[in-house]
Amino acid sequence: MNKRILQLAVPNIISNLSVPLLGAVDTALVGHLDDAYYLGALAVGGMIFNFLFWGFGFLRMGTTGLTAQSYGMRDRTEMFMILVRVQLVAMILGLLLLMLQKPISVLCFWIIESSREVELYSLVYFDIRIYTAPAVLALYGINGWFLGMQNAKYPMIVTVFLNLLNIILNVFFIYVLGMHVDGVAWGTLISTWLGLGLAVFLFLKRYKRYIGHYVQKRLADLEEIKKFFIVNRDIFIRTLCLIFTFSFFTAKSAEQGDLVLAANTILLQLWMIVSYGIDGFAYAAESLVGRFSGGNQKEKLRRAVWYTMGWGLVIGITGSLFYGIFDRHILHLFTNQVNVIAIAETVIFWTVMAPAVASICYIWDGVFIGATATQPMRNSMLLSTFLIFLPAYYVGTFYLDEHGLWLAMILFMIARGVILSLYAPFKIFHQDGINR
Repeated sequence: MNKRILQLAVPNIISNLSVPLLGAVDTALVGHLDDAYYLGALAVGGMIFNFLFWGFGFLRMGTTGLTAQSYGMRDRTEMFMILVRVQLVAMILGLLLLMLQKPISVLCFWIIESSREVELYSLVYFDIRIYTAPAVLALYGINGWFLGMQNAKYPMIVTVFLNLLNIILNVFFIYVLGMHVDGVAWGTLISTWLGLGLAVFLFLKRYKRYIGHYVQKRLADLEEIKKFFIVNRDIFIRTLCLIFTFSFFTAKSAEQGDLVLAANTILLQLWMIVSYGIDGFAYAAESLVGRFSGGNQKEKLRRAVWYTMGWGLVIGITGSLFYGIFDRHILHLFTNQVNVIAIAETVIFWTVMAPAVASICYIWDGVFIGATATQPMRNSMLLSTFLIFLPAYYVGTFYLDEHGLWLAMILFMIARGVILSLYAPFKIFHQDGINR
């Protein structure tokens, strides 16, 4: 079982870590420009697209779980039809985002309170990066499909290619052409569309024969469409809560000034780096739990859950130890602005705690997605957001000032893990819970 997990997890870890690596490089590039508002603009612009694109993360997560279950049942026709459906939905949603870009930007900058300079450069970033939307959503669908097919290698190739190209282009645009956040946006736009082209090439290289399994009447199969949208509805609500939490965090950081926003942006990057590493095992859990639940292999399902949970905890604890030992050195890699570093040092111990604390909920997410047990995920996120995070923020900031915001984030992660742990015996391990 460990061999299977590592075969899926290691490529996922490599591809996942390239995502925060890109964010870290972007943060470091912009963090070394003359003014802090560039870093604030990158944070606000990134938050807006996290809200837009993470909200459609169900295109990947739901596709992985459904495809893995069809793989376990050896239903090749349904495997391919899932890909067709998700790409059709991705195309429609991507075009819709382009059509609505103006009202979206107006609404976002009305909600977010920031300095005039941050808003100005955030808008420059937004107006360029919005054109990645169709490609981003299509990539969600095809990478989710690859993972459901127990193929973690192709998403790794696509993601690493995309992010390394993005880094190269960003360095070129900023250091050679003298651009700022607009250079980061152009680098993202170009690399995303080329990444989609590579994904299509890889699909045709290995899975071209699946095109022969296309059945027109199965495209509108009401039962399968209902299942697709029920699963994705719950994941969508769950993801909106997650986006709201991180967006709320960034917005409240922006209210405290450009220096606090810049410091918190760097610390959140450190959260993301380890979380993406743990997510490598969460993705492995998605693939294996979906496969074993689809094939009704209950004992293998149990082993997959506990083995991936163990690996996730190891990565999380290791990340916490690393941040605890090298905290100051890491901050200096991201920025040379003394005031930003001083603010970050006062709250960095919350970031040191985060990897170990959050690892449990990250792995449970993968398990529940693979089993398509999405209602507990939705419920746990709603409870954690509105009954834990928001009250903890308002009470915590009253007594602890800037530490209250970080305390709320930690309690949010703990609550997610606890609630999903309570659901697991009934929705994952109980014989009647599989495939619900």
